[in-house]
Amino acid sequence: MTALPAPLRTVQIGPSPIALNPLAFGGSWFVPYSAPGEEDPHLMAAMQAAFDGGIRHFDTGAGYGGGHSEELYGRFLADKREAVFIASKANPAEATAQSMYDQVTGSLKRLNVDRIDLYYIHWPRTGWDMRPSMEGLERARAEGKIGAVGVSNFSVADMEQVAQVGTIDAHQLGYNLIWRYAEDDVIPWCRANGVKVIVYSTMAHGILTGKFGRDPGLREGDQRHSILPFRADIWPHVYEGVEQLKAIAAETGRPLAHLAVRWTLAQPGIDTVIIGGRNGAQVSEVTPSLTGDIDASVFERMTAISDEIVRHVPHANNLFGRVG
Repeated sequence: MTALPAPLRTVQIGPSPIALNPLAFGGSWFVPYSAPGEEDPHLMAAMQAAFDGGIRHFDTGAGYGGGHSEELYGRFLADKREAVFIASKANPAEATAQSMYDQVTGSLKRLNVDRIDLYYIHWPRTGWDMRPSMEGLERARAEGKIGAVGVSNFSVADMEQVAQVGTIDAHQLGYNLIWRYAEDDVIPWCRANGVKVIVYSTMAHGILTGKFGRDPGLREGDQRHSILPFRADIWPHVYEGVEQLKAIAAETGRPLAHLAVRWTLAQPGIDTVIIGGRNGAQVSEVTPSLTGDIDASVFERMTAISDEIVRHVPHANNLFGRVG
């Protein structure tokens, strides 16, 4: 793999000795509604492209494809276990210690490993005490079934609650040029408490590849209808901002997707960016993002455009407008 430019750094999470580059590969594409009609070989090829591009952090979830994502990861990583960092997550129906512990056991079986490097509570539940879920993960950690404990999509209050009974090593959250509300409190809290920040949706569900027109043309049933930036009253502002970002990308001679990744990694407190893809070609387009230097003035111009876009996107709980 090409050496990383000076501003980028390697990342270590929990007790794992692996120094990871700041890109991870995510398996959310393994959910049927995200990749209708795709076959396993295409998804295996996506993982291979990530590995060939230098990625060693592989992120999945018990709920992706009803567990099928973990099974594919297990098949692909079987002969690479010592070289990779595996993360998974679960959102059990009951916020009990036993339910979360059982989720870890199920993930271990599907991944065909005896230890998962990082395991997250996938979502908080509004009005629920999430401390028992953390206790289940701490039991799994004490038994050597997992190496590090994470939370995903948690507020500061959620994190402070579970931190009463365990140690948070990482927080996975949505963050990109269009959605930056975690900067207000969540990311500063993580920085102050030594929690690694791992971000998903860096391409904002494809928006920051620049592929959508003034009319995004989403098909009926496309899950992106539920994503806030696509909302009819918000989209025109997003579209105009992305057109300006595309102009900057053209000036630099790099794809907008590369700039989106690098801008994200340049922001204070961001440790790792998760990328994904439905096939090897899509992943291979993004893995070179880490190569080459990009002048800081480019990121400053991008931030100014982002500031204007974000003014028009409401501060909801998350990109999905979801209540836990």
